[in-house]
Amino acid sequence: MTPSNFPAHRLRTKIYAALLLILAFGGAARAQEQDEPVETINSNLVILNVGVADRKGQAVTDLSRGDFAIYEDGARQSIVSFEPTSSPFSLVLLLDMSGSTLNFRPTLKQSALRFIDALAPGDRVAVISFWTKRDKDKSEGKVVTLTDFTEDRRDIAHAISNAEGAGGTNLYEGLRFALRQLAREGKRRKAVVVLTDGKDTELETLDRKASGAANTNEEALAAVKPEANPRLRAVLDMADRQGVTIYPLALPSGDIKRIAQPLPQQIAIYAAARARLQSLADRTGGRLHVINRLEDLGKLYAEVAAEMRTLYSIAYQSSNTRPRDGSWRSINIEVTRAELIARSRPGYYAR
Repeated sequence: MTPSNFPAHRLRTKIYAALLLILAFGGAARAQEQDEPVETINSNLVILNVGVADRKGQAVTDLSRGDFAIYEDGARQSIVSFEPTSSPFSLVLLLDMSGSTLNFRPTLKQSALRFIDALAPGDRVAVISFWTKRDKDKSEGKVVTLTDFTEDRRDIAHAISNAEGAGGTNLYEGLRFALRQLAREGKRRKAVVVLTDGKDTELETLDRKASGAANTNEEALAAVKPEANPRLRAVLDMADRQGVTIYPLALPSGDIKRIAQPLPQQIAIYAAARARLQSLADRTGGRLHVINRLEDLGKLYAEVAAEMRTLYSIAYQSSNTRPRDGSWRSINIEVTRAELIARSRPGYYAR
C-alpha cells in the first residue's frame, strides 16, 4: 500500500518545529473544548481529492477508477464515484483584506489575477474578501462576496481589483462563509485558495491570554493548543463533509522572523497561526505555500492552479460500523502501479 501523503513541508524555523512537537502530545485536547457548535458529517459519503505522483514527484493524470483502492481503518471501501483530473472545479478565492495587507495590496491583486490565467474551462470561481472592522467598543467581522461563482474571467478580474478592507483579520469566519457558499455548488469538485498571514484577530487574543503567564518561549508554546481551537475544528469538519481541499498561501507578515527580539507571547501567537494553516492544508489534502518574497506570489498562485489540475475526485460510502462518536477514521489510498504515490487527506473525525 502506498502512503496517502507526500512528505510534509519542512518548517522553516525551530519555533515551528518545537510547536509541532508540542502538538504531538496535544491530540487529547481536540476532544475537550466545545465552546462553539461544530459542523457535523451527517452522511457516510466520504469525498476525496487525490493527487498522484511518481517517485520523481511528477504528477500522473491518466489513471482510471480501477487504478485506485481506498481503505478506511484498514478495510477496503467501494468507490461510488470517480472524476478524472480534467473535471472542472468550483473554488473560492479568499482574500485577506486586513490592515496587514495594505502596504502591498497592489502586488497582492496583480498576483491574484495570474490565478485566473491558469484556470481551466468550466472552472467556476467566487471571490470573497474578509477583514475585521474595529470601533471603540467592539470589532465586527466583515466577509464580502465580490463575485458569486462564475466562469466569466472578466467578472473575476473585476472582483479582485475591487477588493478593499482594513482593520483586523477574521480568517475562520471567512473560511466558514466560503464553505457555506461552496455547499450550493452541488456535486462539483471543490477547493478554497486563501491568501492570509493566518493571524486571526480573535484567536490571537485567545492565544495571548493562554500564554500570558509564560516567561520562556517553551512555556508560551506549551500554553497554546492551536489544533484544539473550536473554530478551526468547525472549518475542518465543514471541509470534510464536502470534500473541499484548502490551499493556504501564507503571507510574509505572518513570519515571526520579521520581528526583532520577539516576546514569548508573540512567538506563541505567530507559531500557532502558522500551525493552524498547516492543519488546514494537511487535513484537507491541500498544501501550505509559504510566501517568502512578495514577488513570488504570482508564481505560487499559478502553481496552486496547476496542482488542482492534477487531482482526481473519488467518493466512497463508508462501510465502517463503528459509532459516529467523533473518533478518528484513517484513510489510506493504494494505487495499482506500485511506483506511484497518492496524496489526499489522511482521514476524518466521524461525527
